[in-house]
Amino acid sequence: MQSNPIEALKHQLDTLCETDKTGFIRLTTPCQVGNLMGWLNVQSVYPRLYWKVRDTNAVDCAVLGAIKAFDSLAALQADLAALAQAGGQQPNYFGGMAFDPGTPGWEHFPACHFLLPRIELKRHQGGATLSLNLRFDDRSPSAEITQAYACLDALVAEQPLPRLQPLVYQREDRPSQQEWVAWVGQVTNPDHLVHTPKVVLSRETCLTTPETPSPWALLARWQAGAADCFHFGVQFTPHEAFIGCPPERLYKREGRHLMTEALAGTTRRGQDAQQDQALADELLADKKNSLENQCVYQQLLTQLESLSSQVQMGEAHIVKLRSVQHIRRLIHAELHRDVTDQQLLAVLPPTPAVGGVPRESALAFIRQHELHQRGWYAGVFGRISHASSDLAVAIRCAHIGPEAIRLYAGAGIVAGSQPDEEWHELDTKIADIMSLLGMG
Repeated sequence: MQSNPIEALKHQLDTLCETDKTGFIRLTTPCQVGNLMGWLNVQSVYPRLYWKVRDTNAVDCAVLGAIKAFDSLAALQADLAALAQAGGQQPNYFGGMAFDPGTPGWEHFPACHFLLPRIELKRHQGGATLSLNLRFDDRSPSAEITQAYACLDALVAEQPLPRLQPLVYQREDRPSQQEWVAWVGQVTNPDHLVHTPKVVLSRETCLTTPETPSPWALLARWQAGAADCFHFGVQFTPHEAFIGCPPERLYKREGRHLMTEALAGTTRRGQDAQQDQALADELLADKKNSLENQCVYQQLLTQLESLSSQVQMGEAHIVKLRSVQHIRRLIHAELHRDVTDQQLLAVLPPTPAVGGVPRESALAFIRQHELHQRGWYAGVFGRISHASSDLAVAIRCAHIGPEAIRLYAGAGIVAGSQPDEEWHELDTKIADIMSLLGMG
């Protein structure tokens, strides 16, 4: 990035010093940037976060620093409401939530954490913009201005991402395949199915390695082969990151209109177009996979009923990703006037696509049997603002530490599930990133 956008923001900040300062203010200037992750990778400011929704022509967004951070939905919603009432510009908050906030998670990844960033770098069809965010309602104006100048001074130009080297690693799956077979047997036992027709079991694949790759180089390579997915990455500290390319939307809200989806039921991709279509047709006709999808959409419809004046569900269709195909049904709802993101996030996650049905008994089985900590895997990640929000379900992801990469995958276990087939499905779901880790 050239220095002139930074100087332009400093000039705007100089001008701002001479005016009354209230509430939230965003200063913005055009800029040029090649690779947002190449920019993020060399910055010294933390947190560092990347977000891109899966929609066509979506905006890339890289953010740095945190003016304010919220470890509860109530605190986040109160801040949203206060700034909305004051009028003027409205901020974007970025962050996520754990799969099961009631259980121990990952260090440095709270059960819920959303932040208002200091710096936002956005790239869209018309070009790119660099923004500086400021808050003046609850802090010393002079201190806020000083911190903003310091953050601008710390910014450096983007550099090419480091080359990914083939990874030397030791692999351990938790659970083992033997334990997995036993779990699936318990879930598919008729006595268990009577009260819990679906449990989504997960596996942690731990790759111990002397040196882990740059998370931003890994995400950039992964993103290139995952066009129809969300893309996210976050570093709260220098030596730990969480990245992913999830295909599943938790929800998108524009004002009072909400869109969500039931994404469940999986098969592999074919070796040619004819085989690919045959596998897709088999997936739609398969009773086990249709049941898995039905468990998801029925619970979503039930959850939205009390929050909405109108709910509509579309027909089942196939989503084709790089390694797998899924059944998806889109759901649209008109929310009641007073429904907030806090209420939606208190009700919708964890979805039946990552937890099970009914939720509490499925979670009880997961808590009892899974020894690995899901943390933010299968949780929530995305952006929230007063006018709109877009959040993904954090699957197809990797937790990167100083000496290990942890990959996560899950499979919905219902009547008719076969342990070996489901285990193979887990390998298929992590195939993309495993191939990246083996490439030079």
